[in-house]
Amino acid sequence: MLATISRALEERDQTQGHGARVAALAEPVARRLGWNEEQIAHLRFGAPLHDIGKVTVRSEVMRKSGPLTIAELREIRMHPVAGAALIGPLRAARPAMPYVLFHHERWDGGGYPSGLRGPSIPIEARLIGVADAFDAMTSARPYRQALSVDRALGEVTMCAGAQFDPVVVEHFLEVWADHADAWPAAIAS
Repeated sequence: MLATISRALEERDQTQGHGARVAALAEPVARRLGWNEEQIAHLRFGAPLHDIGKVTVRSEVMRKSGPLTIAELREIRMHPVAGAALIGPLRAARPAMPYVLFHHERWDGGGYPSGLRGPSIPIEARLIGVADAFDAMTSARPYRQALSVDRALGEVTMCAGAQFDPVVVEHFLEVWADHADAWPAAIAS
């Protein structure tokens, strides 16, 4: 049911395949980080659900081509909390919680919804934050064209230690260099 909701949300917001691409980007990095099979299974389940809370954000806000108002930005920034509220009552969905609730936290503490900093951010969220941002940058959105892979990799590198966990970025870049052809074709092109 949750996967169906996520796919419908991606269709509504014209981000088809985003959750699957984020999971595909994150898994080889998780393996390089030494995650066990149970952690990988949780990643495969949680990563595609990370944006499920966007179901509560108005479609016109998600598809807006211009700058967001303060109220619209506030609405979007509530999606991690809304997603956590959606999956929280479902015992089987609990492994997805760090992906859903904390994927917009920043290494420097400037993220949302909790303003967590550094290693206090769950590793699942630190990993998915890099994969999510990379896929978002390399995908066209209503408000901008897709960035080239090289430019997106440069942005990820530049944001290491500020937005992103520098160790996760290091592993992400290593995996990209070693296996770009094995990652989603739409991203690797």
